[in-house]
Amino acid sequence: MPNDPLSLTRRAFGAGLAAGAGYLAMALPVRALTVDQARALVDKAVSEVNATISSGKSESAMFGDFERIFARYSDVPVIARSALGVAARSASKAQMSAFTTAYQGYLSRKYGRRFREFIGGKIEVTDARPLKSYFEVSSVAFLKGEQPFDLRWHVSDKSGRQLFFNIIIEGVNMLASERTEIGALLDRRGGDIDALTGDLKKI
Repeated sequence: MPNDPLSLTRRAFGAGLAAGAGYLAMALPVRALTVDQARALVDKAVSEVNATISSGKSESAMFGDFERIFARYSDVPVIARSALGVAARSASKAQMSAFTTAYQGYLSRKYGRRFREFIGGKIEVTDARPLKSYFEVSSVAFLKGEQPFDLRWHVSDKSGRQLFFNIIIEGVNMLASERTEIGALLDRRGGDIDALTGDLKKI
């Protein structure tokens, strides 16, 4: 299993939060969603992230909070399917459901460890605009001892709800890097999705 450095630098955070531009090609035209609604969604998510990192809770308690935030505001099924890549096409409905649940917990712990490095800092939403078939919401992350850096959230309602499906950090795509990492983990297990799902629960 790849080492997951916990120190949060601009490069480490950006590389860690990166997964499949393939979703962008799949995205359907935005219908009811407006730029104000997209910004409001990210505002709420960011507010809850900021509250969690300043709560003083234990690491395990923070992980639970981050998972609830992730489940509430992100399009988990789409992100999980993108991360699994072509293997998702041959997965059964039960396998995809189990993988999605395990992957949600895995991401929450993985990025929860990194978000904990925001303690003493914060994220601020600055702007929002339509972009292709979805909306892009801009924000700035302020960390202690680091220069502020750019986070961009991609929001769509293609799944029937207003949710974010990707984060871009200074040009680094979350979907693309997650797809690469999960693909490597799956290859090490000989393409066994069930084995990958079981191992994600332990990471």
